[in-house]
Amino acid sequence: MSGPETLTPPVMARSRRPRRQSSALLGPLLALAALFLFNALFTPNFLSAQTLNVNLTQVATIVIVAVGMTLVMATGGIDLSVGALMAISGALAPMLFLHPPLGSPGLGLTLAFVLPVLAAGAFGLFNGMLVTRFNLQPFIATLVLFIAGRGIAQVVTNGQLQTFSEPAFQYIGLGRPLGIPFQVILMVLVVALFAWIMRRTVFGRQVLAVGGNEAAARLAGVPVGRVKLAVYGLSGLLAGVAGLIVIAINASSDANQVGLNMELDAIAAAAVGGTALTGGRATIVGTLLGALIIQLIRYTLLARGVPEAVALVVKAVIILVAVYIQRQRR
Repeated sequence: MSGPETLTPPVMARSRRPRRQSSALLGPLLALAALFLFNALFTPNFLSAQTLNVNLTQVATIVIVAVGMTLVMATGGIDLSVGALMAISGALAPMLFLHPPLGSPGLGLTLAFVLPVLAAGAFGLFNGMLVTRFNLQPFIATLVLFIAGRGIAQVVTNGQLQTFSEPAFQYIGLGRPLGIPFQVILMVLVVALFAWIMRRTVFGRQVLAVGGNEAAARLAGVPVGRVKLAVYGLSGLLAGVAGLIVIAINASSDANQVGLNMELDAIAAAAVGGTALTGGRATIVGTLLGALIIQLIRYTLLARGVPEAVALVVKAVIILVAVYIQRQRR
C-alpha cells in the first residue's frame, strides 16, 4: 500500500512520487520493448504503417476507458459498468442525429456528441453515489449498472440495431487528420491530460491519498466522498466517449455488442500498467503501456494462427501475473 505516500508532507510526497512511478514503469516498458522487438524480427510486415494503424486503433478505446478505470482503482474501487455505459452512450447518439430536435441536423449532430457523454457521466455519478452515500462496496454498486445498463440501452432502442451513414459524426472514429487516426489523437490527449492531473494537481494527490489510507486522508481534511464521486463520474464520461467512437467506426449501434467485456480489458490494462487493485498507487502512462502490451500479445498470437479463445486465456494469465507482482511489491 501507499500509506507513507499519503502521510508524508506534500513537498516530500511530490519529490518521491516521480521516482516511484519511474520504477513502476520500468517493468511494463521492458515487456513492451521485448514484444516489439520479437514482432519486428519474426512477424512479417509488423513494422508497416498499416500494422501500426491497426494496433493503435484497436487499443484506443480501451485506453480511454482504462484511464477512467485507473482513477477509480486508485481510490480502492472498481467500475464494472463501463461497458454498459458505452452501450447507453452508443444507443443515444444515433437517435439524436437521425431524428434531430426541432428538425435541425446541426443541432442534432452537436447534441449527439454531448448528451450521450453527459448521460454516461451521470450514470457514473450514480455509481459514485451508491458508494459514498449508501456505503455499498464498489463491486456491488457498479454491478447494478453492469446488469441494468445494457438493458437500459436496449429499451431506448427497442432492441433494434441502429445503422447510419453520417460522415460528420463518424469522423470521431474514422477521421484521419494529417494521416493520423482521430481516435488515436483523442487517446493521446486523454492520457496526457489525466497524467498531468494525477502528477501535478491537488485532486491527483487526493485520489492517491484516499486509496492509500482513507481514514488518514479523511483526518487530513481530504473530501473523500467528493473525490470518489468525481472519479466515478469521470469514468462514466470517458466510457461515454469510447461508446461514440465504437459506433462511429461500425456505422451502427448494437446495444448487445457495444462495450462488451470492456470492463475486463480496462481492468487488465490498468493492472498490467502498475495500478494497484487495492488503491493508493496509479500511473496513467502505465495504463497506456499495459493496454499496448495486451494488444501486442493478442496481435502476436493471432498472427501465428492462435485462436481468439486462447488469447483470452493468455489475457487472464497476464492479469494473475500482474496481481502477483503487485503483492510481492507490497
